[in-house]
Amino acid sequence: MRFTPLFASLPATTLEPISPANPLKRLAKVLGYTAVRLVGNMFRPIRNPEQLRGAVWLYVVSQNNYDSLRFIREHRSDAVLVAGQAKQIGRYNQQVNRLSLRRKVLYYWQLPEVLLGLWRSEGPGAWRFFDLVFNAIGYYEVYRRALRHYRPRAVVFANDHNDDARALLLACIAEGVPTAYVQHASVSTNFPPLGFDLSLLEGQDALDKYRQCGPVRGQVQLVGMPKADAFIRRRNQQPRVQRVAIAANTLDDSAGLLAALEYLLGNFPHLSFTFRAHPSDPRSFAELRQRFPQLRFSDARQESVFEFLQQHDALIAADTSTHLEATLLNLVSLYYRFSNHGVADDYYGYAAHGLIDRAFGLPELGELLNRYAQHKPLEHYQRAAYYCATLGTAHEGHSQELALQRLDLWLR
Repeated sequence: MRFTPLFASLPATTLEPISPANPLKRLAKVLGYTAVRLVGNMFRPIRNPEQLRGAVWLYVVSQNNYDSLRFIREHRSDAVLVAGQAKQIGRYNQQVNRLSLRRKVLYYWQLPEVLLGLWRSEGPGAWRFFDLVFNAIGYYEVYRRALRHYRPRAVVFANDHNDDARALLLACIAEGVPTAYVQHASVSTNFPPLGFDLSLLEGQDALDKYRQCGPVRGQVQLVGMPKADAFIRRRNQQPRVQRVAIAANTLDDSAGLLAALEYLLGNFPHLSFTFRAHPSDPRSFAELRQRFPQLRFSDARQESVFEFLQQHDALIAADTSTHLEATLLNLVSLYYRFSNHGVADDYYGYAAHGLIDRAFGLPELGELLNRYAQHKPLEHYQRAAYYCATLGTAHEGHSQELALQRLDLWLR
């Protein structure tokens, strides 16, 4: 995904923390990675609390991944949660086993050849994102060595596009280790082709999009959204919208958010509003706290998305898979772009497929919110049927059981 036009066209404020535009800053980032990760890992001890040899690995790259795969760990005594050495897993940093990356430094002799090959295939993008290329070097070789050492029974993924996850997938294929994938969020047509032996997808939408990404490898089962089971059983039954959640991501500029909040809080004083930034967003939003003392805040690093949504009747957000999760819980979800950038318009296709209502301006957003403040349909969640295969079936609210049945059968 790093060399797609979509990634290159991200707003500067979003791209800068990932890969700075200034080459000297990119070089400084590479030097920092070398000192903290490559050299630092060599002196950082690894003491895994669980046995990795012969186990079913649940490979995670984030806190959300952990939440998505934890149910497998609770079901199977041979399953262990695994992450790369020093990988940040949020509040679960101390609860995952670690794969050593100490030998990663030994493979940087390949960097010139890799950059040259990428320059030939991708053009100037290879130089523009050389810091990201630098970070990815060595994962494949180190993970092949780890697979040969531990010989896991299988590796289960919740991420299919991060550099370390892709490297482990390719290493598993090379070493003959079976792989499975549990979808943890909505997908887009910019994702890599589906390349696992078993893929447990949430619904037809995901499968249709993966087919556009390229050939679909292995078995595919549609199992709904396992992480939503407990919350679907407590679906929102409020007949009117009274509590509104506002979710922001790193693409949303501060000025646009400020303008939207000023409009909403000024025009809907009888409604309560809660603001939640993406967990990777470095902004403090101190100005919002000062300007709007009545505005509540949710910390995405401490409160799960379902816990957050459960306290609200509606969601306002731009491009985020939280729209689907909100609709499943019978919240009204409204799509409004806080910024004027041309990137990722209706990125997941939610508005195009009728999952959510779209507002092109603040007056239109106000009209939608006013309508749902008067009446919110009790069957609103049925809009999500295309995205969640178990909706309206005997398996609704039992996606974890269905996924575990499919996984257990595959592992026999």
